[in-house]
Amino acid sequence: MTFSSPSITTVVSKIIGVVFGDDPLARYATIHVFIFLWFGQRRRWIHGLEPRISSRGRERHRPCPTSQAPCSLWLSSHYVLTTKATEEPNRIGEKCTGADIVVSQGPTAPLSSGIPTYTVQIMNMCSTGCDISGIHLNCGWFSSARLIDPKIFKRLRYNDCLVNDGKPLVTGGTLTFQYANTFSYPLAVSSIVCH
Repeated sequence: MTFSSPSITTVVSKIIGVVFGDDPLARYATIHVFIFLWFGQRRRWIHGLEPRISSRGRERHRPCPTSQAPCSLWLSSHYVLTTKATEEPNRIGEKCTGADIVVSQGPTAPLSSGIPTYTVQIMNMCSTGCDISGIHLNCGWFSSARLIDPKIFKRLRYNDCLVNDGKPLVTGGTLTFQYANTFSYPLAVSSIVCH
């Protein structure tokens, strides 16, 4: 008997629903951990990537062209979700920590000019129900050939970018934006304010 990935995901999510109740963040992280462990390398096909053989004979993958969402984003972000979302930060005397903000990014389809694009997701994974504002990221000399709404993400100075115009990102909230550059910028949380 064979199972398709959607049916396995449905069964697992129902089992996880009994264990975790209505906590969507715990469900999301646990489902992705299960899929990663169950399918191993086959996870690329589950999430919409098509295999392609490069000119050097190595297998490469590309996002599926029919999808509106970035198919490859899960491949780069699932490692972050499975590690950071399942690690409980040290909360002695603290309501939230920088580890509650998860930043993930992955390549998406290039611009018509050929410049690569990247989609960034910034998520508040706080398990104590805290809203987090004043989110600053280390971002180097971040720049983009594609315009980004400065209310979502902007570079203030070298290695200091502000998220959500400094306003609170609610628990479970996600901000998403795309940027275009010849390379991706490493983005990491530098400071936050807990509420």
